Amino acid sequence: MAEVGRPDVQRLEDKLYMEDVDRVAALPLDWSALDGHTVAITGATGMIGTFLVDVLMRRVDIDVVALGRSEDKARTRLPYFESPHFSFERYDVNDPDAMPQVQADVVFHLASNTHPRAYATDPIGTITSNMQGLRNLLEWTFPEKAPEGATTTRKLVFASSNEIYGENRGDVDLFTEDYCGYIDCCTLRAGYPEAKRLGEALCQAYIAQRGAAVYIPRVTRTYGPTMLMSDTKAISQFVKKGLAGEDVVLKSEGTQLYSYQYVADTVAGLLYVLLTGEPGCAYNIADPASDITLRDLAAAIADAAGTQVVFDLPDAVERAGYSTATKALLDGSRLRALGWQPAYGIREGMARTLRILAEIA
Repeated sequence: MAEVGRPDVQRLEDKLYMEDVDRVAALPLDWSALDGHTVAITGATGMIGTFLVDVLMRRVDIDVVALGRSEDKARTRLPYFESPHFSFERYDVNDPDAMPQVQADVVFHLASNTHPRAYATDPIGTITSNMQGLRNLLEWTFPEKAPEGATTTRKLVFASSNEIYGENRGDVDLFTEDYCGYIDCCTLRAGYPEAKRLGEALCQAYIAQRGAAVYIPRVTRTYGPTMLMSDTKAISQFVKKGLAGEDVVLKSEGTQLYSYQYVADTVAGLLYVLLTGEPGCAYNIADPASDITLRDLAAAIADAAGTQVVFDLPDAVERAGYSTATKALLDGSRLRALGWQPAYGIREGMARTLRILAEIA
């Protein structure tokens, strides 16, 4: 891994990784809606944000602005600081008095605590980055009184989550976009899904009251070669163990059945929602070829790494942040109707992830 402040360029030199980036950058979409425009991204150094930046930087006429709290981290993850089409602006989404200075045509809001240990150790930050952070960006993008000369065609993409569906009540096999499951709000773990639910409601309020153009992709459990090894989600820890040649540790019986998505296909979904979707309409980014039990996922990674699966109970902090959902499969037919097609199922995508990460380590 690159040192802080030193550009991490290895992934951009990997043939397989760049095949994924170029495939998404060449999707049959109306790119003219972005060409010549400025795209601002919160969470640009995260797993999804990093891949999105790589894709947009492959286009010849898009200016990308990474919004974040740490320029050192941005320099580590995003080796584009010498490009005239890239810039970084220090910005904390939770600070209502520190609006970005740049004028962006499109805003992707990808910043959020998205893994169990963060939910457990920073529950306030988990909620506020999704609620206060989103409100601040909505105010910046769609102010009540637009500044003189400001564009009137701005768009915001709010990356929502499969977590908004809560627990399956046993009445459906797949979560369509109108499904609403059970969430016990009197728990620490509820902060993330409840904030995402309220975030979607807030977007609808801005659409109704200010005519805002807000797009709502619902992202499922995502993995890929831009994943951070500090992530405490189960799949990230499985991959970390596999890459180290260690046994994959499963901290439950592994009967949970979830939808997953390879990061390149998730980013393709974000772009399809923005460029072909309807404002205010939610879209699941999911495909049945990537539905798998946690046990089978752990076994697939262990097999690829030549190790085995071992079972171990989580500590109290980890357990507090874990999802209690045992079956969370999303129906992605609404997004597929727009033309989105994922390139990889879970086994192919995971094998590709392990191969790329091994090559760039």
